[in-house]
Amino acid sequence: MEIQNKIVLVTGGSRGLGKNAAIHLAKKGLDVLITYQSKKDDADETVEALKAIGVNAAALQLNVGDVKSFDGFVNDVKAILKSNFNAEKIDYLVNNAGIGVHASFEETTEEQFDTLLNIQFKGVFFLTQKVLAILNDGGGIINVSTGLARFALPGYAAYASMKGAMETLTKYQAKELGSRGINVNIVAPGAIETDFGGGAVRDNEQLNKMIASQTALGRVGLPDDIGGVIAFLCTKEAKWINAQRIEASGGMFL
Repeated sequence: MEIQNKIVLVTGGSRGLGKNAAIHLAKKGLDVLITYQSKKDDADETVEALKAIGVNAAALQLNVGDVKSFDGFVNDVKAILKSNFNAEKIDYLVNNAGIGVHASFEETTEEQFDTLLNIQFKGVFFLTQKVLAILNDGGGIINVSTGLARFALPGYAAYASMKGAMETLTKYQAKELGSRGINVNIVAPGAIETDFGGGAVRDNEQLNKMIASQTALGRVGLPDDIGGVIAFLCTKEAKWINAQRIEASGGMFL
């Protein structure tokens, strides 16, 4: 009898932290279904990289800020699970997709606030709700927060507030889904060198040095510092970790 690999759905898995997490998951032998919003070429490239590792992989388009599209998306997931993975359900959901908006509290517009709300909190809330129907009992959910929910840096009031809401939601999900054997945790990265937020941490040398000077390990984070943490939470070794906020920041602002 063929052993069925565990299947992980990673939103925003075509680039950045999501792509790195997908690669780490594949290296652990898990099949991966990623989503992308608009850059299909990036998604296809990531799928090929995952397949080259030796697992099954596929990509689907998803706008996590469009709640009305979620029923159709779940139907698409069901179809691709059947056609590409010979499966009916996934085992893990990684809610990674998101955007960053840098604006002071005083200058944050209602439009910016609503965009962040729809993508970083409302969308994740209802997407996870819809995905529960195709999530195996005994599986897991990994949400993504930020170090900015613990320490404050000017310009991230709205963004960090949404992530703070996600940290609270994680505890409620863990409490209410425990009867199904589903564990739920949230990973909080510190500053990471990616193109997130316009690539400021990566490309602004002064900002990079300032963050490094305030980090116990003396440098800014890299995607590879986070992907492995997310992948670990999708293994049986992490099954007893539940309702936890795991900060992976190298010790920022201690």
